[in-house]
Amino acid sequence: MNRPAIEVEGISYAYGDLLAVDRIDFAVAPGEILGFLGPNGAGKSTTIKMLTGQLKPDAGRIGILGMDVTRERSRVQARIGVSFEEKNMYDGMSGKENLDFFARLYGVDGFDAEVLLQKVGLGGRGEDRVKGYSKGMRQRLMVARSLVNSPDVLFLDEPTDGLDPVSSQAIRQIIREEADRGVAVLLTTHDMDEADKLADRVAFLNEGRIAALDTPEKLKLAHGDRSVRVRFRDGDGVEERVVALDGPDAGDELKEAVGAEELMTIHTEEATLEAIFIKVTGRGLMT
Repeated sequence: MNRPAIEVEGISYAYGDLLAVDRIDFAVAPGEILGFLGPNGAGKSTTIKMLTGQLKPDAGRIGILGMDVTRERSRVQARIGVSFEEKNMYDGMSGKENLDFFARLYGVDGFDAEVLLQKVGLGGRGEDRVKGYSKGMRQRLMVARSLVNSPDVLFLDEPTDGLDPVSSQAIRQIIREEADRGVAVLLTTHDMDEADKLADRVAFLNEGRIAALDTPEKLKLAHGDRSVRVRFRDGDGVEERVVALDGPDAGDELKEAVGAEELMTIHTEEATLEAIFIKVTGRGLMT
């Protein structure tokens, strides 16, 4: 079995008396996308900063590609890509100049910025100064910058935050392509729908601790309520009924519904990750 690309063992971090991350453990395999989910203040960004060598854990150990982040930070940073929520690009430079600059920092030979600009949908805009970019364009450029060194591990903090649906879909496709070529991806977000579409597994982070970690499907099966929503004609209106599939009379209720002349539609109902997060943690994503 291949060694995990990311190995986290009992890490903690405190800002003074505030314990932001409290003894968490997890691993991410090569080619896997792990969604790190939780509201603002849950510890997501602090965790990423420890994993990328910006903060030193108060306790525990972090291994990236078999290297200890604390002792081998420079070697680790040469093989990772990072896109933070803060858009810390150089506004006075063009998009192409920004990418060329970071390619030089990484020592990338034969770098072609235009290839990456095309990849993220900024083809033809590489010569424009970043200060004239929209929020969506800046976000695309941040993702492009995270790929400059062809990383083996990607850390993405809210990569589609505030983007329109078309831009969001384009960024998701890029992330999936990177995972398909074997890159381990750690995606932090408070958008449960985003995680459901992208992540192979998700971790619910709440008050600095991991409350649950599994595939979206297994979390839904373990914590969700299976049901079917049935709609009937009711005169000029519509009657809607929810049948709990785990209920004692589910079979009879469904048989009756299917045989009814007034039947309009039957749809299975699946628990959302947000509903499961609330059930597991007792709080919502915006609290």
